[in-house]
Amino acid sequence: MTSVERVRTALKKQKPDRVPVLEFVVDFRVARAAMPDCRDAADFMDRAGFDGVCCGAQFAKTRELPDGSYIDEWGVTYAQGPEAVAHPLSGPIRTLADAKAYQPPSPDAPHRLAALLELVQRYKGRRAICFHHRAAFMWSAYLMGIDNILADFLLEPEKVEIVLDKVLKTNIAIIRRAIRAGAAIITLGDDYAHNLGPMMSPKVFEHFLLPRLKKMVEAIHEEGALCIKHSDGNIYPLLEMILSAGPDGINPIEPVAGMDLQTTRHKVGKRVCLVGNIDCAHLLPFGAPAQVRDAVRQAIADAGAEGAFILSSSNSIHSSVRPENFVAMVRACREFGEYTHAKA
Repeated sequence: MTSVERVRTALKKQKPDRVPVLEFVVDFRVARAAMPDCRDAADFMDRAGFDGVCCGAQFAKTRELPDGSYIDEWGVTYAQGPEAVAHPLSGPIRTLADAKAYQPPSPDAPHRLAALLELVQRYKGRRAICFHHRAAFMWSAYLMGIDNILADFLLEPEKVEIVLDKVLKTNIAIIRRAIRAGAAIITLGDDYAHNLGPMMSPKVFEHFLLPRLKKMVEAIHEEGALCIKHSDGNIYPLLEMILSAGPDGINPIEPVAGMDLQTTRHKVGKRVCLVGNIDCAHLLPFGAPAQVRDAVRQAIADAGAEGAFILSSSNSIHSSVRPENFVAMVRACREFGEYTHAKA
């Protein structure tokens, strides 16, 4: 199988020739340490034998502040840190009037899909082209502040609904453009949980977030692409509702949050492809390659014996991941991931 066929087969809940391996965010410093002559993270993934390459939409800095923080096109202020994903500090929406007046960034800006267009040109047909984005929650949380939006689910629901709908409309438009430009897999990166459980009650999730997640997944499928739903944390209390939205894959099944691959497989069967879950909190930064190899072998045994499994880290390849462990993860997937009875 080609990499494109392999990923698509797994996300269709079937058994490819071997377990695919994907990573959605890779710190370039880790990639360069593992392969000094690589052009960028996508070049590393291609040459290292990953089955896909990935990028996201581009939102420009509109203002740089004296303390080193910056404001982007969403109007959100970020602290620029060591990781590939910057940390949000504050957003522009505080009142109902702010919510009503707010205008999201244009989905049609020429630079919005620049990184994707380059990946399509370089890898279309050879690697699965993945595009990571969001549905409604996390950018709404950035715009309002995470504590504020969680409180306002109960205190000011009208304000929250307005913001969620504006964010969703913008993100659906971006996703449709991305798929038409060549993205085959959309990863939705709204986090709903922390290590102990969801950030909101199941009732709140069902009312505010589930209908909008369904709309996003429906739009992805209407355009002919497949959807992987990402959420950090322990999502077991929300899992059945998330599955009801229709994603093709669930990621990352985070072990430090008590998400276990074998348990999750028993809960979901083959209703969805599992995408995960090699621990990037402790194992990949601090473990040894032999331990990574053992973890990959166990993950494939726990979740991949009958297909419908894609190997990845439990969140991302961040700056603290040891390059040799990153390489060991990919090599071990090749070593243990062959399906001897699968058709090529």
